[in-house]
Amino acid sequence: MNRRNAAIVGGIVAGVVTTAAMWAGRRSGVLGKTLDRDAVDWIDRTTGSREVIGDTGTSAVEFVNHLGASAAFGGLYAQVRQWAPNVPPAALGVAFGTALYVVNIAGIAPLLGITQGEVEAGPRKASERWALHVLQSVVTALVAERLASEWDEVAA
Repeated sequence: MNRRNAAIVGGIVAGVVTTAAMWAGRRSGVLGKTLDRDAVDWIDRTTGSREVIGDTGTSAVEFVNHLGASAAFGGLYAQVRQWAPNVPPAALGVAFGTALYVVNIAGIAPLLGITQGEVEAGPRKASERWALHVLQSVVTALVAERLASEWDEVAA
């Protein structure tokens, strides 16, 4: 599998892992209201979706959106990997996840009204969001590296 496709698959796997982590974190009480629930609320505020398709349907829409974004970010990770081939994948994943958090959550999400902003969210919620973005990107990086290296071995 070429590196870009491997990173896209890695992003999708990471999207599932991150969603599971948010669900488990909320259920266990380790995490507060997670970003996926903020996104579900935003979708409903924007479209009135809960009245039409319910909370489960709105959550499904958000999940599909999250997987699409995860795939797109995986493709972007492949480009970043190409620029930094000597950086260990986990370290590059941490840096990439931090950059995604800063741009998307600290920057764009408050402008769109998805979140209230990281200062207003407080250090705990902001830390949770950052950590989940790091988890997302590290899983993307590790899965992408594994898939690409397996393909390299098969092709050799």
